[in-house]
Amino acid sequence: MILKNIISFFKNTFLSARFFMLIAVVICLYGLSFVWSFLFAIAHTALFILLIATVVDVLLLYSKKHAFSAERLTQKLLSNGDDNPVELNIENNTRFNFKIDIYDELPVQLQQRDFHFALNIKAKEDKKLKYTVHPTERGAYAFGNLNILFTNFLALVIRRQIIDLKKEIPVYPSIIQMKKFELKLLEKASIAYGIKRVRRIGQSYEFEQIKTYVQGDDFRKINWKATGKHNQIMVNQYIEERSQSIYCFIDKSRNMKLPFYNLSLFDYAINASLVLTNISLQKQDRAGFVSFSDKLDSFVKASNNRGQLRKILENLYRQKENYVETNYEYLYANIRKRITNRSLIFLFTNFESLNNLKRNISVLRKMNRLHLLVVIFFENTEISNFKEKEANNLSEIYTQTIAEKFNYEKIQIVQELKKYGIQAIYTKPEDLTVNTINKYLEIKARGLL
Repeated sequence: MILKNIISFFKNTFLSARFFMLIAVVICLYGLSFVWSFLFAIAHTALFILLIATVVDVLLLYSKKHAFSAERLTQKLLSNGDDNPVELNIENNTRFNFKIDIYDELPVQLQQRDFHFALNIKAKEDKKLKYTVHPTERGAYAFGNLNILFTNFLALVIRRQIIDLKKEIPVYPSIIQMKKFELKLLEKASIAYGIKRVRRIGQSYEFEQIKTYVQGDDFRKINWKATGKHNQIMVNQYIEERSQSIYCFIDKSRNMKLPFYNLSLFDYAINASLVLTNISLQKQDRAGFVSFSDKLDSFVKASNNRGQLRKILENLYRQKENYVETNYEYLYANIRKRITNRSLIFLFTNFESLNNLKRNISVLRKMNRLHLLVVIFFENTEISNFKEKEANNLSEIYTQTIAEKFNYEKIQIVQELKKYGIQAIYTKPEDLTVNTINKYLEIKARGLL
């Protein structure tokens, strides 16, 4: 036990820069004493004082075994692609003031090796420190120990105290984004945020009530029997149809591995699917989920049961991309058996060329005949930004021409889908969630399903 304490002492005790500066001064005095002999006594005295001060400094630093106590406060689940708040509570348990450097061991996925705070803390004082972590991939994130290096007013010795705060926290699809959009959808401010209110131009057959006519009501909805009975104009009021099946299909193939702003297209699709699932359940529709590549990997049948959101969330958390090509024929054969009622399908994929689409358009048309299909694919913002730059030489002109060709092909893909009556969303990755929600609200408002 004694040996262990001695080893711990030497591992966690360091001489400061001030100590080495002072010892360098003493060495200089000894050197100069060969020329001026009276400096020898001064050098002796200085060395003695320095050693005594160092011993006193060590005693002050180790006056209490646990000079500090700390806790790290985080959410139970971290949200992928968002700034997640973390709070450190530091308490000084001694009667001395210290200057401290705090090094928090962040998860390896964040790739931050020098994350620290420097501050002064008074005797018996509590300090609260706040920072955020921004994960860019799902999975388990392991937080490590908290390292506190502190010195007192002498600043000759530095002591390190390691506080065990090891904790593993899972990073799930963007729960913060899901809650934010849920609130935005209910607020008037949602329009400014990008969520559109769509005027109903279709016909819903889900009856709600008979009400008194007010200016602006549709004359075609007048209930003549109720009008004669009440001796005033009465109209039927309808609401959006509920309990419709809404599926999110996510392509897991290599096309979805492209990273934009440190987040892959696959993770953008997962975050948008979670938000859409929550919104559809709030509107009392049935939500389902499918992931696929060369085979059907996950299938969650559409439902509006209480635990459906949690079930889909857990499925989204476990999803991983792969490097194979997408097999749409296999997908169609499976969903034809499993999804028997007409549903709204949001297909998150990424067609990089018109030829790629044409190889699969026949299958997409079959799916669209059975269900209402919305194909979602992505704009390559890096190419779009590059083609906007000014070309300075022939090589850059050639490269920009190729970039323009890629962008034009994407527009052709949209036109090709529309030609066969397939709905399409062509979006920047960062606008995916807003555009997907807007399309869902538009379809519901127009009664297309």
